[in-house]
Amino acid sequence: MKQKLGCSFITAVLTVMIIGLAAWLLAPFRINLLILGIDRSPEGTDMGRSDTMILTTAAPFQGKVGMVSIPRDLWVALPGVGENRINAAHFFAEINEPGSGPRAAADVVEQYFKVNIPYTLRFRFDGFVEIVDAMGGITVDLKEPTAGLEAGKHTLTGEQALAFVRDRKGSDDFNRMAHGQLLLKAALVRLMTPETWLKLPGVLAAVMRNVDTNLPPWEWPRLGLALLRSGISGIDTMVINRDMVTPFTTDGGAMVLLPNWDVILPAVQKVFGE
Repeated sequence: MKQKLGCSFITAVLTVMIIGLAAWLLAPFRINLLILGIDRSPEGTDMGRSDTMILTTAAPFQGKVGMVSIPRDLWVALPGVGENRINAAHFFAEINEPGSGPRAAADVVEQYFKVNIPYTLRFRFDGFVEIVDAMGGITVDLKEPTAGLEAGKHTLTGEQALAFVRDRKGSDDFNRMAHGQLLLKAALVRLMTPETWLKLPGVLAAVMRNVDTNLPPWEWPRLGLALLRSGISGIDTMVINRDMVTPFTTDGGAMVLLPNWDVILPAVQKVFGE
């Protein structure tokens, strides 16, 4: 009798745990994350500008993932700094207080894009090379020639991938943002390929050396579930394009982009489902 009661108790506990886990994984609230790619910084510091800024949202319950690429030259007012490019928010914060850059960048994006961003993920471009090489390269499928590459599939090394996302000769900043999204998707595809799984310890080590984030461990399974449910091809990607900004030259001669918020905000809210 005692043995039966013990088995029943264990079964009940396991059932509650499974239900609780399922409820957590499928909880109807989103994960909003700002991905920052930091350009070259003085050695031993992160005092660089965030030349890649991808506002990301994941909804595991709906099986949706969305990404919005923000132009680095978007002209906004930075707290305590004044008018400047949006990618400088990270730089000025790191000068004043090392480690505060990601939150400062997220605060500025929150202010202007009207989206709550509790989490950030920051990677260094130099470390990006190491991460891609640890994966064994990543494959991009180009619909048309770009960044010196012909249309078709190309497997890129870390250095080649970095050159692709930084290309300035064959494309402008709008195309570079699209390149960044393309590489991010390609990296996710690579990680889901069985032949890459044996390389995961090396990939993880490279990530630990070059990426920092405040996304807590209990949110990673929910993020993974959202990606699995949406599929890589189902990720809703958006680039703030030429129709959403006005080119402008400042009094100091800087060429920047004035945002048209009446166009940008509705498009962003559509991706975020808010």
